[in-house]
Formats: sequence, C-alpha cells, structure tokens
Amino acid sequence: MELEVLIASTLEGMGYELVEIEQSAHNKLLRIFVDKNEGIGIDDCVLISNHLTRLLTVENIDYGRLEVSSPGLDRPLRKESDFTRFKEETIKLKLRIPLEGQRNFIGILREVNNGAIKLEVEGKLLNLELSNLMKARLVPKL
Repeated sequence: MELEVLIASTLEGMGYELVEIEQSAHNKLLRIFVDKNEGIGIDDCVLISNHLTRLLTVENIDYGRLEVSSPGLDRPLRKESDFTRFKEETIKLKLRIPLEGQRNFIGILREVNNGAIKLEVEGKLLNLELSNLMKARLVPKL
C-alpha cells in the first residue's frame, strides 16, 4: 500500500486529517503534518506518533526518524475540502499560469465550487481554477 494512502486512512480512522508528508532521503526523516477541526495539540501528536510508529513497524516501512506536527498557522491548502473548510479566511496563493500577468495573490476566499475558487483581492473577485494553483496557504491571524 502506498505510504500516503496508508497514513491518511489510519489518521482518518483516528479522527484526524493528513495535511502533508515530507520525506528526506538523506537522514530518512518522515515528517507528518496532521490537523482536525478543533486544532492539534501536543497530546494529539504524541498519540499519533505512537500509533504510526507501531503501524510503520508492522508494515515494514523503513524510516530513521518520525516527526508528527500540526501544519501551523500558515496551513497549506491542497484539497477542495481544505478550501471549503477555510472559506472567508485570508489566503496567499501562487498560480502555475499567471492571471493578468500576476502569479501571486493574497485575498479573502469567498467561494469554492466544482474545482474553482473565488478570491476577493482589493475589492475585485477573481475566478481561479484549483488545477492552476501551485501552492496556497492560510495567512496567519496574529
């Protein structure tokens, strides 16, 4: 089973969402970013780390070090469900193909529909295809 699918389905069964996996070939670091609606605390990370350590051993997956963390205040947005969850929040994104000569935008996520979002930037509503997003992150509220 593919590592991402294995971890995502395991976390889902525990009530968590897999946000991202980072792997470093150099030191065999496996970094897992998880989230849930109420947010992630240290107790969640310990619980998940202990569970995944046993799972990875049983599945005979070779790694050197496992880190489990929250995605942070500037959480990446990847799936359509991420955009739906954070509707009305301020996000920062980078496009693959520029729109009106621009690739980077910061605005309020107003709408999510069938693979597209509406982003309000300086009072103007932009229609953007999710397939054209290189990366998107929440802008932290400080």
